[in-house]
Amino acid sequence: MKYGRALLPPLDYLLAFEAAAEFQSFVGASEKLNTSETAISRKVRLLEQHYGVALFLRSHRSISLTPQGELFLKRIRPAIQSLRATSRKMFSQEQGRPITLAATNSVATLWLMPRLQKFNKANKHHKIILVSSDNDAECLSDNVDLTILRGDGDWAGYHSELLFGETVFPVCSPDYLEKNPTAADLKTIVDLDLIEVSSTHKEWMDWRSWLAHFSQPKEDLDAHCQFNTYPLAVQSAVDGLGIALGWKHLTDPLLKQGKLVRPIKEKVRTDHGYYLLRSTHAESFDECQAVEDWLMSISAERTRYRG
Repeated sequence: MKYGRALLPPLDYLLAFEAAAEFQSFVGASEKLNTSETAISRKVRLLEQHYGVALFLRSHRSISLTPQGELFLKRIRPAIQSLRATSRKMFSQEQGRPITLAATNSVATLWLMPRLQKFNKANKHHKIILVSSDNDAECLSDNVDLTILRGDGDWAGYHSELLFGETVFPVCSPDYLEKNPTAADLKTIVDLDLIEVSSTHKEWMDWRSWLAHFSQPKEDLDAHCQFNTYPLAVQSAVDGLGIALGWKHLTDPLLKQGKLVRPIKEKVRTDHGYYLLRSTHAESFDECQAVEDWLMSISAERTRYRG
């Protein structure tokens, strides 16, 4: 059988039609496919011309599928989905699908970065794109596969797994403690060089709220140094600028290396923690599951602390 024209239309015509049918809107389709509304409308029109049938009924403000359009969508959708699945498998087999992992600045710098090199060496076919931000909206954006955030474990629309809890205590450099022996006493530590973090997250613990757990209020509490990110505050403590609050699982490596010490034994254990989040609506894929399993294996080895 001979045809005077190509039997199959261009794939982008079909994708434009599928998206327009999904949203019942050229505008919605343009946003999904990241192209102009005019381009979507034009491709759908060319598809209709290719087959010589009307696929949409158009009004001033809306579009709807014709009976022929509904039947066409029903017939082509399985084929398009099969093409997508095949393409995903090809990417996975040949180069691996990148995993976008978002975390707070503190977790990204102090908890993830020291572990990434070991993971990368053992998983050369996996590529992690790390997003570091203290903006929750950025960490939970649609293009992020996995997120690590502080909270109580309850995020609407997300499956959460506890990575580590929140145990907080003062830390400083060994040299600073030697020069300031009163740092070893809870009652006098407040008179020394306290390092604070300024944050829009008011629920995060600061010196005033930490001291309140020990009935040590100090109305004129004034930080010696203040930074906008926690990693900078920790580094300033390592450099001997003063005393910072240390989150146990974030400062553990520095404590083991002797770069930081705990001047006093007091600690605060909260009912919050750092959770690994995955959207309940997100598509599952092998690379993402591998990273999730890796993070949970680290969590399984963590030290548990009582309040």
